[in-house]
Amino acid sequence: MRVHLCVVGRLRKGPEKELIDDYLKRFEKTGRAHGLGPVSVHEVEDRKGGGMAAEADLLRRALPKGAVICAMDERGQVVSSPDFAARLGKWRDTGCQDLALIIGGADGIDPGLRSDADFLLSFGQMVWPHMLVRVMISEQLYRAAQIMAGTPYHRI
Repeated sequence: MRVHLCVVGRLRKGPEKELIDDYLKRFEKTGRAHGLGPVSVHEVEDRKGGGMAAEADLLRRALPKGAVICAMDERGQVVSSPDFAARLGKWRDTGCQDLALIIGGADGIDPGLRSDADFLLSFGQMVWPHMLVRVMISEQLYRAAQIMAGTPYHRI
């Protein structure tokens, strides 16, 4: 199952980019044996200042046809890491070829795009900077692959 990070904003060099690149590289290495990956990052940027609606249009263009859409949203479900791994496995096992993880901009995700999502995922009731969410979801992808592989990376 190919994974697509469809995100608003361009990440420049720095510690966040280094962490994301590291976790996604690890995920691809471990995930390959479990039918996960590769990961493609699709960065979109609304240069005209059209707000959430314009960002949603750009994100929709980045979505692969037929992809399962998982949107990062504070109103979404809070799940444990093992539950997230199980959900990835279920999507993969039911024939999902492409999973799109959507991260909106500073104002969040347009309500229309949010309602199109197959699943809303939350990292809790706190609001996180969208660039930090990219690091967190990248780590959770790697953690999910490690859980599927049965390694001791994830400890309770």
